[in-house]
Amino acid sequence: MTIATSLPIPSFARAEHCLPDYIVRRMDAHHITRIEKLLGGQHPHAWQPTPAHAIFLAGNDYLSIAAEPALVAAQVASLQAHAGGMLMSAVYLQEGSEQHRLESRLARFMGCEDGILAQSGMAANVGLIQCIASPGIPVYLDMQAHASLWEGVLSAQAQAVPFLHNDMTHLRRQVEKHGRGVIVVDALYSTNGSLAPLLELLEIAERSDCVVVVDESHSLGTHGPQGAGLVEAWGLGHRVHFRTASLAKAFAGRAGFISCSSRFKGYFLSESRPAIFSSCLLAHELAWLGAALDFIMAADGRRATLRRHTLQVREGLRELGYNVSDGTEQIVALEAGGEPATLALRQALERQGIFGAMFCAPATAKNRALVRLTLNAGLDEAAIDRVLAGCAAIRAEAGVEQWQSTRRLRKLALV
Repeated sequence: MTIATSLPIPSFARAEHCLPDYIVRRMDAHHITRIEKLLGGQHPHAWQPTPAHAIFLAGNDYLSIAAEPALVAAQVASLQAHAGGMLMSAVYLQEGSEQHRLESRLARFMGCEDGILAQSGMAANVGLIQCIASPGIPVYLDMQAHASLWEGVLSAQAQAVPFLHNDMTHLRRQVEKHGRGVIVVDALYSTNGSLAPLLELLEIAERSDCVVVVDESHSLGTHGPQGAGLVEAWGLGHRVHFRTASLAKAFAGRAGFISCSSRFKGYFLSESRPAIFSSCLLAHELAWLGAALDFIMAADGRRATLRRHTLQVREGLRELGYNVSDGTEQIVALEAGGEPATLALRQALERQGIFGAMFCAPATAKNRALVRLTLNAGLDEAAIDRVLAGCAAIRAEAGVEQWQSTRRLRKLALV
């Protein structure tokens, strides 16, 4: 008698084993070429649970509000009062709904006429670009603009026209070549902490009749009056057509926002596919964001603390020979270059109890991978000292002197 020695293959496994070759090739490029051969079987985004004593610098809770009792209480109270919630597309919400009231509050906070809450920063960016660009319209994107903005251009079937990071001469040449369209930038760039030169950019846009979109995801809450962002800090709200933001950064929530006119809002809710085909935010999410807005508007002390931490860490890293000259803000990039060197850097930092986020393609250019350290207002002097001591301890192990970013720094010193 023959006894079966193995269990039947589940139906889902059989389906995956029958995938066509064009999918298998892409999966093999990831698992075999990249993970096994290039990185020795170690995934760049896999890490061990963070030890209790570790300094976690991989999140975006810049003002350290995620555990604030008042915010947690607001969300708990909402969950208890609105069990089940309303599950439908936001386009069906009636005027005066809780979501509309919060949209109005956020709009006033940012100094604009109206606004739209989306399910995420990505949904906000994709939906907005969908609605303002179309086939044949050039969309000028800084080469470090967030991936969601590029995705919006693809979705709109518009013409993506890249320009070199923060290079206004190159932008001007591109606009002269391709004509009026949409210029898209981040106010504060998420990979290196650099700021967009908004004044010069707006001069180019206004001379060429271009629309301007500024993503404030990493500056809303942390910069400007009461945290209203860099556009407000520089008094440019009347010149920037649209601002977007992920509220999963300083607001520590889960949503996106678009500043706009009331007339545009009515158009957007009928045309944006992310808006039409996604559910509205739930009551407890709105409660969190409303409480977060109250807290952030009164958080000048935390913004000042975050700025002090930023200056201290950046100056300390410069003295240690790290090239952090590409940025100025709370996002600090340690650019090791290739993925193997960057993975080794991340692991060396973790052995020092410092946990950052590894950024590599497609988040960065292929040979400009980095470990991103995102600072927050909750750090104390002892933690900052540990970060700088850890970065000092691993310089030789991580091969900092051989990094391309270090060589760039040496060239700048000779100019």
